[in-house]
Amino acid sequence: MNESKVVIVTGASGGLGEAIACWMGKTGVRVVLAARNEDRLRQVARRIEQLGGTGLVVPADVADAGACAKVVQAALNRFERIDALVNNAGIVAPLVKIAQADIDQWQAAVHVNLMGPFCLTRFALASLTETRGRVVNVSSGAANIPLPAASAYCASKAGLTHFTRVLAEEEPDITAVSVRPGVVDTPMQDQIRRDGPAAMNPDQVAYYKDLKASNQLEPPKVPGRSIAWLALHAPPGMSGRFVNYDVPDIAGPARSIFGADLD
Repeated sequence: MNESKVVIVTGASGGLGEAIACWMGKTGVRVVLAARNEDRLRQVARRIEQLGGTGLVVPADVADAGACAKVVQAALNRFERIDALVNNAGIVAPLVKIAQADIDQWQAAVHVNLMGPFCLTRFALASLTETRGRVVNVSSGAANIPLPAASAYCASKAGLTHFTRVLAEEEPDITAVSVRPGVVDTPMQDQIRRDGPAAMNPDQVAYYKDLKASNQLEPPKVPGRSIAWLALHAPPGMSGRFVNYDVPDIAGPARSIFGADLD
């Protein structure tokens, strides 16, 4: 079990972040839950407690460096250590072609998807070094694949993936991994189906709508389980890698440790 472990999870108020946090709670982890929606965070914390873990609610917008510092300090004040950081918070907006992009909206995406993980890592690094801990950055296949009308998302996720590689080179005492979570059935996919038609190519829109209609979207608990395993057990030899959530050497051990269901 992992009763002594302390893990920060951002974007923990629902979807993938909630699933990651709850899998950890199932094995007794003390989870620091960060997101903007305090009411939803409290619901997730209660679920974690029911599963056997501990949830500490810290409302925060990761686009704000001061809020990132607050999350790290709250973890240290309560638990006096940090064993892992899961940078999961992310946004797909703005969905717009580059020629029509609003500069402030584009910059906001970079602040959430890239600057937030940088700030949290920077503030948590001293403690993570002491615990020989882990940083897991939730990236995307869009880090490598150009998606028309999603330039901010693609660029920021590419930056996050390469940031992870640099972090691994600079900090040999921690394990830093970026992960592709697959195409997950979350509000982000809802937003793509809703807002995408105004900017995306028709074939692109049809692809995302078909994923939902044909039940090809992963439930959050499936990649969430793999990401929880990475945060607790990723071996040092994996540091710097960009991994898929469903490869056997990750998905297999994750299922063995956490089980099939969140109950």
